[in-house]
Amino acid sequence: MAPSGASDGLYPPGLSTEESEQLVSTIKDWSIAHGLAVRPPPTLVSSTADPHVVLATTVPVTLFPSPFPRTCFEQAKSIQRAYNQLYAAIAQDEDFLRDIVQEILQVDEFIAELWQVHLKVKEEGYVQSLSLGLFRSDYMVHHSTENGQSGIKQVEFNTIASSFGGLSSQTSKLHKYLSSVDYPLLGTPLSPQSIDLPPNESTKSLAAGLKIAFDAYKRAEAIHDCCVIFVVQDTERNIFDQRHLEYELQKQTPSVPVFRVPYSKILSQTTIASTPLRQLLYTPPHKPSKVFEVAVVYFRAGYGPSDYPDNSAWEARLQIERSNAVKCPSILTQLAGAKKVQQVLATPTESSSSSILSQFMKTSTPSEMETLQDTFTDIFPLDESPSGLSARKIALDPELCKSYVLKPQREGGGNNIYRSAIPPFLKSLPESHWKSFILMEIITPPPVHNMILRHGVIEKGGVICELGIYGTCLWDQESKEVLHNEEAGYLLRTKGDKSEEGGVAAGFGSMDSCRLV
Repeated sequence: MAPSGASDGLYPPGLSTEESEQLVSTIKDWSIAHGLAVRPPPTLVSSTADPHVVLATTVPVTLFPSPFPRTCFEQAKSIQRAYNQLYAAIAQDEDFLRDIVQEILQVDEFIAELWQVHLKVKEEGYVQSLSLGLFRSDYMVHHSTENGQSGIKQVEFNTIASSFGGLSSQTSKLHKYLSSVDYPLLGTPLSPQSIDLPPNESTKSLAAGLKIAFDAYKRAEAIHDCCVIFVVQDTERNIFDQRHLEYELQKQTPSVPVFRVPYSKILSQTTIASTPLRQLLYTPPHKPSKVFEVAVVYFRAGYGPSDYPDNSAWEARLQIERSNAVKCPSILTQLAGAKKVQQVLATPTESSSSSILSQFMKTSTPSEMETLQDTFTDIFPLDESPSGLSARKIALDPELCKSYVLKPQREGGGNNIYRSAIPPFLKSLPESHWKSFILMEIITPPPVHNMILRHGVIEKGGVICELGIYGTCLWDQESKEVLHNEEAGYLLRTKGDKSEEGGVAAGFGSMDSCRLV
């Protein structure tokens, strides 16, 4: 981010050295006191300096809530239930997903392995028909140069490990606190009434989705207490985000037992009962005499190839998938979040993409489907179809490629290839591998300024904001009935306008909240 030349009267207001120091002091202490924190990265604190992993640091966060168009915010929230319904329907359509997988399995080993897990369980027979989605649909505001209008365009739809719900609600609380305590005392004061901060109950809402699945789980015999397990990465820096959901579940009456299971420990800490229902049983390593029946498995790991370093990792995923626990997500739901699915939905066809939407949204009106379509940006395959061949020409053109981003099927930040880096990247790969990527037109957001506190240092200048809307959805895979479908709060991530990626955990973005304008 370049140094800001913002003067008093602009938003955010210019700060004196003393004002900056006061805000930073407040943010640092409030964040640690309220769990708006992460484990410090090794570049900040080495493992020798923190051998027992006890340190925490303030998550990168903006000093002020960023301006965000009210109409765009309300539009994103209003269509989340429709998006939940859409992706639940996609997860139920095995034939559609098979066609998607068949297109890329030869060049995407990870997708192919996920599909094999599904086929193995299908052959044996699924015992659990319920499926839970804790989704997040990510958008950016696109400012049209043709008509001057602004609207939201979808960046991606996340179906596994949709993170930061726990930290997002804390960020909203931080900015609300600052608007009451610190902003009114600035040289250019901001009153609480001048900052419209929408409520954000993402922690409670996401935990409520897990609780609904927990309550819907049916056990044959009341032999063991039921629990929820969070499947996590062995070394997780974003632990407090996850803990907020865990603590919220434990506030329920009665309390919901929650246990964290590192992905590498699934096979040693869980077993499948030798019964027709194939209950998933969990034995806490600190209490080996106690056995829990797992009602819900919530994946905060398992979304990328690095979580599957060997065959035992795939055996672990198979063990969970074939069990009676409600999965969040199931394999099919995870595959529904592949970028190829987003591309198929968004790429215009001869019969128009609305016909593809109507395949999954049979109860929706044309206007409801049009509302969803309006959030699509131009996305193209890189296969050998007419659309794919046209997209290849764009991707290889040194000038045309500057308006696009190349995306693999991966979840998580740091995987995308931008603008002028696209042609040399594609040329480094065999052409047969190109079809595992999609080409997306880069969204052009309106200019916004803010200040980001990262590792104790303030960065000032132009920023780009990405809005995520959470959703919770529980459905029956056999009957196709949607049992629960709700919007579940929001996330705003902000990055410097010179940064391509926006992932906070990947080290690019920062937490933020919306000031509606």
